[in-house]
Amino acid sequence: MSDSHSAADDNPPGPALSLRLADAAATEAFGASLAPVVNSEEAHGLVIWLTGDLGAGKTTTTRGLLRALGHTGNVKSPTYTLLEPYSVSRISLYHFDFYRFNHPDEFLDAGLDEYFSDGGICLVEWADKALPYVPQPDIELRLAVEQEGRRAELRVFTERGRACLTHSSLTTNPPPDAK
Repeated sequence: MSDSHSAADDNPPGPALSLRLADAAATEAFGASLAPVVNSEEAHGLVIWLTGDLGAGKTTTTRGLLRALGHTGNVKSPTYTLLEPYSVSRISLYHFDFYRFNHPDEFLDAGLDEYFSDGGICLVEWADKALPYVPQPDIELRLAVEQEGRRAELRVFTERGRACLTHSSLTTNPPPDAK
């Protein structure tokens, strides 16, 4: 994947979870299965990198997560806006997309660093384009097109990420249509 620079490229952990997602509906269901991860007490300030090529399912996963948390409005890619903020289920969730950055300094110029210090959940697409300024992830979700479906790999980099994952049944009970 072109934007799969991970938080620990020198010593990346193995995936905590690897699933095949049959189609867009399964990708959205996988996103929904992440709701307990971000709805836990430990999730305060959680940073999740969503990595993968264009069309890999990053926004579809985010849509599933937001729907599971109770959001009923539109969920769109923040490619042109850089940020789509959501307030749902007592959670401030910020969906970033840095695909259009030409230089990492654009992260600071836009004042986006402030969102990472207010305790909200930050979902970040194309984080590598804002390095070294964007905070390293607690959890990284790598998505890849695989035949007719997708491959989702979840990696955990911090104790906060591990603690949040314990609130999920992802490793023992994958979402429907996932293998």
